[in-house]
Amino acid sequence: MPQYLSIEEFNELLKQWNGETIKITKHELEDDDTILLKLSAISYATDTRRIDDYEPMHTLKLQGNGEVMTDLSESQPLPASYYEIPLEDSSKYQFDNSKFLLETDRGAYTIEIASHLD
Repeated sequence: MPQYLSIEEFNELLKQWNGETIKITKHELEDDDTILLKLSAISYATDTRRIDDYEPMHTLKLQGNGEVMTDLSESQPLPASYYEIPLEDSSKYQFDNSKFLLETDRGAYTIEIASHLD
């Protein structure tokens, strides 16, 4: 049974995965992405100079080298050495001992260790 976490608890648990290759799956409207990333650091950014509401106020940055899996089972390098997840005050964080589920107003993200995959 997944348990809900505070952002602080989520951060502490996710930090334990530094050095691991993680799989991030994003489900956002009609857009599904899968990213493989060698996690080297976790940071957060706050943007108080947003132009509009589409730009997130807070961002979770998963740093490391990675690749985006395409629909054709091919991969493309990430355009930067990090992957960003937009956060809101209403974001929900869950952990079920093997993966994290992060829900935002825009979509849902699953984060798991890639070695746990078949």
